[in-house]
Amino acid sequence: MSEIAPLQDIVARDQVWSRMAAKWGVENPVPPWKTSLDGLCDALDHSACHTEVLSFKERRDEEDALSATVYAGVPYPESQLVSLAHSLVARGVISEAELRERLTSVRARLEA
Repeated sequence: MSEIAPLQDIVARDQVWSRMAAKWGVENPVPPWKTSLDGLCDALDHSACHTEVLSFKERRDEEDALSATVYAGVPYPESQLVSLAHSLVARGVISEAELRERLTSVRARLEA
């Protein structure tokens, strides 16, 4: 499986929820983005276009494979997030450039 540069940048930053929550004094063990991730996975799993984009079985199989290899050092649920992004880039649903732009935009909002 090929590496995707914007996702490798995320992994290298090592900003996982447990560390970020501790740093900022947040007691909720679940990242605020986890419900959005679950919703996106559910939407993909139940969408009419699932055979064109990513079926439930493909998504879970790829998540398991990527979490055990490319993202082995990333804890859950971050591994689920980067694995899904990896699968969507690999399928051309979003390009690496678009992913990088969106990540840059999110980081700018968080740091504002």
